[in-house]
Amino acid sequence: MRRWLPASVVISLTIVLAVVARAAEPRAQLSVVTDRPDALYSVGEKVQFQVTLKKANRAVTEGEIGYIIDKDGMPPVKQGRLKAAGGPLVVEGSLGEPGFLRCRVFYPAGSKQMITATAGAGIDPLGIKPSLGVPADFDAFWAAQKARLEAVPMKPALTPVKSPIAEIECFDVQIPCVPPRPVSGYFARPAGAAPKSLPAILHVQGAGVRSSNLGSAAGWAKQYQALSMDINAHGIPNGKPEQYYKDLSAGLLNDYRAVGREDREKCYFLGMFLRMQRALDFLTGQPQWDGKILIVEGSSQGGGQSLAAAGLDPRVTMIAAGVPAICDHPGKVVGRINGWPKLVPDKDGKPDPQILQVARYFDCMNFATRARAEAILSVGFIDGTCPPSSVYAAYNNLPGKKQIVNKPLMTHASPPDVRDAFAKAISEYLARAKVGKRG
Repeated sequence: MRRWLPASVVISLTIVLAVVARAAEPRAQLSVVTDRPDALYSVGEKVQFQVTLKKANRAVTEGEIGYIIDKDGMPPVKQGRLKAAGGPLVVEGSLGEPGFLRCRVFYPAGSKQMITATAGAGIDPLGIKPSLGVPADFDAFWAAQKARLEAVPMKPALTPVKSPIAEIECFDVQIPCVPPRPVSGYFARPAGAAPKSLPAILHVQGAGVRSSNLGSAAGWAKQYQALSMDINAHGIPNGKPEQYYKDLSAGLLNDYRAVGREDREKCYFLGMFLRMQRALDFLTGQPQWDGKILIVEGSSQGGGQSLAAAGLDPRVTMIAAGVPAICDHPGKVVGRINGWPKLVPDKDGKPDPQILQVARYFDCMNFATRARAEAILSVGFIDGTCPPSSVYAAYNNLPGKKQIVNKPLMTHASPPDVRDAFAKAISEYLARAKVGKRG
């Protein structure tokens, strides 16, 4: 006797098979790259963005690909559509000034799905100039702020904590600073180090609200045989449960980047930079410091802080600044995109004039002009958080020995090859500096 399945079961199986079939169907793959591996061009030169659309390693021959080319997120904008023709397609663009072109491509892979890809091209990026110059009283303002800091007694509280690495001593450190919050970090050093024998390295954090990183402090102390310190950006306690930092992020420190931006005496980055300065004072006050080598390292917000450190403190001898933020706040004044934290909002279609003037005192593009340190930076050509034009605006202001790691297809990131390049640069610098061959 033949057994018939109930209609409901047949319907269910049909749906399952259809879903499985859709899942098994290969997804379209969309890519866009420049015709040069380094993605570097001259002003006015044609840039060819090469677009490829494949499915199961076969060229797609139906549908349309949309594209938008802009100036690193700003006008002018060129847009259009390309007919998928079974082979590589080309979109051309050019720029009549130093800067960056960004090409974004789109393809509808389903009724509710759009796949995208992005590529960037640098147009004479070494020719990018500051959007605005350094304020006339920039140095006087920061000298007054450092004097305020020096008036606060240096009375660090060191609490021993268990080290994750043998032969490295670790401490939670709290150091009084200009109110309202102290320096808060982890300090690590090789056990038994002789006086005046060690370089010093400070790690500063990217955006967000979190504890200082004990593993970072201990790891750098071991790797470079150095005094090492990792401080959090906000002067908050270390080692608390994750929920503690989530609550701070949603409450007291919610959107901290915009706090006080109407007044240079109240801007949030004033306290952040002064805590960083005090951490440098602490490190250089340790008896084991060799009196010569002082390195600051960080990415994103930490990359910006590294540039600020070099501008604030002439004792800083090297910085490693990954995709640095806090650069080129007035970019829109000259038609460029400004970097994170987008400190200057628009007012009546133009940068708010009051906040614009305040922002100039906290622009790491300006601190770069005062730096004496050797530097290595990284930049992603399709970084929408810290746009490449803002990074180069700061990089080009550095007067000393410097190098930049260009990553044409990198967003806001710190991939292994960039970290390796930074570690190599720091190691090579230490080898030279320890024998007195700086520069």
